[in-house]
Amino acid sequence: MTIRVVVADDQELVRAGFSMILDAQPDIEVVAEAGDGEQAVAAVREHRPDLLLLDIRMPVMDGIEAARIVCADGDCRVLMLTTFDLDDYVYDALRAGASGFLLKDVRRDDLVHAVRVVAAGESLLAPSVTTKLIADFTSRAAPRPAAPPAERLSALTGREQETLRLIARGLSNAEIARELVVSEHTVKTHVSNVLTKLGLRDRVQAVIVAYETGLTVPGDSR
Repeated sequence: MTIRVVVADDQELVRAGFSMILDAQPDIEVVAEAGDGEQAVAAVREHRPDLLLLDIRMPVMDGIEAARIVCADGDCRVLMLTTFDLDDYVYDALRAGASGFLLKDVRRDDLVHAVRVVAAGESLLAPSVTTKLIADFTSRAAPRPAAPPAERLSALTGREQETLRLIARGLSNAEIARELVVSEHTVKTHVSNVLTKLGLRDRVQAVIVAYETGLTVPGDSR
């Protein structure tokens, strides 16, 4: 199955470079390019890609607003691009529904891997800098949970809450399985239940909820 991608960046050379790398892969097709956020939204609506590779800082409409619209519109996944590893907009981008982010100086292989991971429905929580960023922004941002923490997590069983806490630490399913001494299949069930019960799109949003509700805090390594 071919992964259909829209690449959006206001720098033509950056945009062309990413497009060339992705188009060279046998399982990836760049169906459109966009030079600003408004064009990115229009391209997604026209071409219905599987993934939008989107710069955070864009003219006309910024990447955060574009991500919010695209994520609300349908099933297209959004992978954000940023210049700095502590970009002030990263947290807002994740809240808008993005499934992860990449630094613009990403290596070729890491770019291709990230597109495949996010298009497959996973979240880009590796490398560990992603978890560090989420922890940083949630600790500095005013908590904005949709419901009081206890109420928001009350739908989860004790084991599901523990799974959520481990997700927030950036652990993979295999690592969570070892931590809880259960099978990976059981972990996948717990993760699915967490996302479904909390009405979340993916693991990135689960991490944000874990921090916002106080289930875990930055630096938690229990």
